[in-house]
Amino acid sequence: ERDARRRESRPPGGTVKIDGGLMGHSLGSVPERVRALERAGYDGVVSAEIANDPFLPLAIAALHSERIELLTSIAVAFARNPMLLAQTGHDLNAASKGRMILGLGSQIRAHVTKRFSMPWSRPAARMREFVLALRAIWACWYEGTPLGFRGEFYTHTLMTPMFVPPECGFGAPRVFLAAVGPRMTEVAGEVADGLIAHGFTTDRYFREVTLPAVARGLAASG
Repeated sequence: ERDARRRESRPPGGTVKIDGGLMGHSLGSVPERVRALERAGYDGVVSAEIANDPFLPLAIAALHSERIELLTSIAVAFARNPMLLAQTGHDLNAASKGRMILGLGSQIRAHVTKRFSMPWSRPAARMREFVLALRAIWACWYEGTPLGFRGEFYTHTLMTPMFVPPECGFGAPRVFLAAVGPRMTEVAGEVADGLIAHGFTTDRYFREVTLPAVARGLAASG
């Protein structure tokens, strides 16, 4: 099994965390699998949108674990909308008592338009707005901020009290973005809590392309 390594967003020399996967496991085997990973000392468990829904395994894992972090790597953002993912992310973060990491990716145009039958345009700009919309929805739920998000791609302006989740004690999940190209990587640096690098990313590419793009995104966000 290939384990995933991720470095927390800390200065060089920070903690390296090791994740194990749920891919290829049936829903019925998730409780045993996540308990085994937790006993073995893994820091996180990863569920990917490949041949299965990425969220259902993590819902089960949340109820059968105590410490291990839960990460989608990735869920296809553009197959959904911000309100749906705000709700799913909230529910999993509440069920896991704050252990959820919402890992999002754009996928490629052919999959979004031909497999999911969803619109595609300017993916980096769309993803930036998608995450900002998530933040606006969560601010409405957790801080009582009136919902008035109006963007180029997404608009969310209605939230009546009956649709506000009751379990808000753990706040919003962290949002990680998958990125390869410089523009999407800048977006990750600007609006996300973490970056998911592709498996084919080389050390040189990470140093020469990825990290400078993250730095530009951080600078843009202040």
